[in-house]
Amino acid sequence: MSLPNAPLLDFARALDFAAHKHIDQRRKGVRAEPYVNHLSEVALLVAEATDGKDPVVVIAALLHDTLEDTDASYEEIERLFGVEVVQVVAETTDDKRMSKAERKQHQIDAAATASPRAKLVKLADKVSNLRSMAHSPPADWPLTRKVEYFEWAHAVVAGLRGTDARLEALFDRAYHDGLAELRGQTA
Repeated sequence: MSLPNAPLLDFARALDFAAHKHIDQRRKGVRAEPYVNHLSEVALLVAEATDGKDPVVVIAALLHDTLEDTDASYEEIERLFGVEVVQVVAETTDDKRMSKAERKQHQIDAAATASPRAKLVKLADKVSNLRSMAHSPPADWPLTRKVEYFEWAHAVVAGLRGTDARLEALFDRAYHDGLAELRGQTA
């Protein structure tokens, strides 16, 4: 029997899990923000896109980088958060056995056939990443590499179009404003 507040408890448990798993991780940008800031932004964007009606995808958004970037296992996430959550997390996880170029191409190729929940997480992730790249880019990345990142994210999102108009509009804004900011222009 599920209690009425179970989704809120599950969310709090997922936030705690993600925060502990990513405890020593920082964003690559010059501000070196705690990584959990990215996870919370992605979860918020997904929660807003679903009007808070799909706790599974919001929890998956919090956990979307745990398989890829921490010692968390598929089995651990499934045991703690259920099969629906772990399936979305797995679907949004890059296979680190592939080269970086292969992983990037795979994201482009797989975007259109992803599940609706995975598409929401991917869209929110790209919005967050572009915002971060514009406001706190990696200090050692030349402008050309930053612009290439924006163009790659745009190619991924092309396969996600039709998923959520609000998230797509946020992505478009982050893309255009971010490129303008990187190039030293005003939006």
